[in-house]
Amino acid sequence: MDHVLARLLKDAALGQFPAIDGGLSLVPAIDGTAAGVVAFSGHTVIATDLAEDEVRRRLQSSDPGAPMHPAFLTWLAERVGARLYTPDGLFAADRCDVDVTFKLVRRDDLEENPRVRLARMLRREVLVFSDMNGRGLITVGRGVLGRQEVSVEVQPRERGRGLGRRLAQAARALVPHNEPLFAQISPGNAASVRAFLAAGYKPIGSEVWMVRSNG
Repeated sequence: MDHVLARLLKDAALGQFPAIDGGLSLVPAIDGTAAGVVAFSGHTVIATDLAEDEVRRRLQSSDPGAPMHPAFLTWLAERVGARLYTPDGLFAADRCDVDVTFKLVRRDDLEENPRVRLARMLRREVLVFSDMNGRGLITVGRGVLGRQEVSVEVQPRERGRGLGRRLAQAARALVPHNEPLFAQISPGNAASVRAFLAAGYKPIGSEVWMVRSNG
């Protein structure tokens, strides 16, 4: 992960953020995406191969949040000819040892599960695990910039009992040492946000990606 944005994200996962200067940085587009916008506190990074002066002209605004405005994101997606995904809050955690009282089971029998299908569409080297009773599942795989990304799903009847937190925490033992684990969570998904915060993940920013269809 030698892309400049990969370094910025890894630093942010360690608590070292870009300067809070209201600024905007443009970096090259990332393999597998047409464009992306990552917002940190007081600084935004746009990954695109469009000319910098064109992008900055479109953002003639004193509002530091302008790069995440729907009008700009829609323009950028149309300009690069790509599908606009929804913005997510970005959370990160380092590796930690698993709770030995909480056992995980490798699951290779869930290829038709919607969560697993989505993970395999967005990531590579995806591994799937569940708790011993199959009440919830974890997917971990390499996503944008080759970073380790996690998703968690809890069966509806099992929600509200702390299982999401335990799954999110257990996922932290599934990645190599010295590699942060990232979670992309819809800001409105308060239950998931609370679970990941309780599991030791820290919010580092927000992001949105634009990907061209293979078709």
